[in-house]
Amino acid sequence: MENLTLTTNNSECFPVDSASRRRLFMFFYMAIIVTAIPSNAFSLYVSWQHIRQKNGLGVYLFNLALSDLTFTIGLSLWLDFLWKGLWVHGGYVCVLSVYFLYTNFYTSEALLCCIAVDRYLAVVHPFKYTFLRRVNPAAAVGVAIWVLVVCFNASTITWEDSYRENNTFAVCFDIFLPLSGNLVRANVARFILGFIVPILLVVFSTWGICEAVKSNQATKERERKHILKLLTVVLLCVLFCFGPIHVMMLLRTQMDDCREVAWLLFPYKISIALSSLNCLADPLLYCFITRTGKANVNQVVLFFQVKKSSNDEDVV
Repeated sequence: MENLTLTTNNSECFPVDSASRRRLFMFFYMAIIVTAIPSNAFSLYVSWQHIRQKNGLGVYLFNLALSDLTFTIGLSLWLDFLWKGLWVHGGYVCVLSVYFLYTNFYTSEALLCCIAVDRYLAVVHPFKYTFLRRVNPAAAVGVAIWVLVVCFNASTITWEDSYRENNTFAVCFDIFLPLSGNLVRANVARFILGFIVPILLVVFSTWGICEAVKSNQATKERERKHILKLLTVVLLCVLFCFGPIHVMMLLRTQMDDCREVAWLLFPYKISIALSSLNCLADPLLYCFITRTGKANVNQVVLFFQVKKSSNDEDVV
């Protein structure tokens, strides 16, 4: 553990990662920010095209892009934290940034589940639940998701669990004290409601669609590949981006001594870094897999190609 020091002060444990590791994460998050902001901004436009076509799926995609964009902009605060190794923005900003982090986690997961269920209803029950796939019901579901996630975070995120300071330095989020009873219950609830339930929903939707597509001879091969590709990205996004961080949350509930938790710092930070990749996976989902997204990307590429050709002719 030569790259990790642990300072104990009156039962308060502050694990401090090495400068080289912090720089590594800082450059990683910088790459995320530089890539995710323009891609999610463009995805807002793409999803708006879905909404204009009266497609309820566009509502979920729009909310997904909005959630990712908000989180990515707030991620810039963590760059300063990683550069200096201490939090200098105060407790209120710290709690707000943690709030944005968890809000992005669970709005994204809930919306990915909505996309999977929407595709399940479209393929397995194409004529039975059409009213649920319209814009207005989808908008109501989107609002309900935001309200529920905001309320859940308001009841589980506290100052004491998010921000600590002593005479030397302040730490935000990376607090490896034994968890309070409130945070233990919150982590268990997050693991069940924020990971197990979404996985079951996406797996069920994927399995149901696979069975329906195989039994329906009228479905074209191209259409089958398109549907399965979409759901595969959703499933991998939930597993790869949100699985590790929820496993870490559950492990934290089993450890009562800060010295036992110290070894968990680096894997814990890796799991958070993986979760931030969600901001890049979502634009991939609706820009390069959905038909409207592909069409709009092709239009943008064609625009720049024409502009480049025009500039080359002007130079000649």
